[in-house]
Amino acid sequence: MDFSDLAKMKEMMGQARQMQEQMERKLAETTVEATSGGGVITVKMNGKKELLKLKIDPTAIGSSGNDLELLEDLIIAAVNEAGRRADDTMKASVANMMGGLNLPGLS
Repeated sequence: MDFSDLAKMKEMMGQARQMQEQMERKLAETTVEATSGGGVITVKMNGKKELLKLKIDPTAIGSSGNDLELLEDLIIAAVNEAGRRADDTMKASVANMMGGLNLPGLS
């Protein structure tokens, strides 16, 4: 390994650090929203999969115990869908970022 290889490796490590910093910022800034039950439940989540907001339409609250179980299921469905959307958004961002990185063997 000569000095030019070491310089290239150092440059690649610097690019990787920059990408990691960009990704962490993007995770915090990215928000996704998902609903379930025809809009009865709405959740907002960031790219780190932290739940930011939960909105329950007042019509979702009923008087029977079955309504409570349904409400719980709708919340779970909305949170899971938001998580999938966060994953999809971040995968697309990583693909775009990797396209700009000149790594040998990845082109």
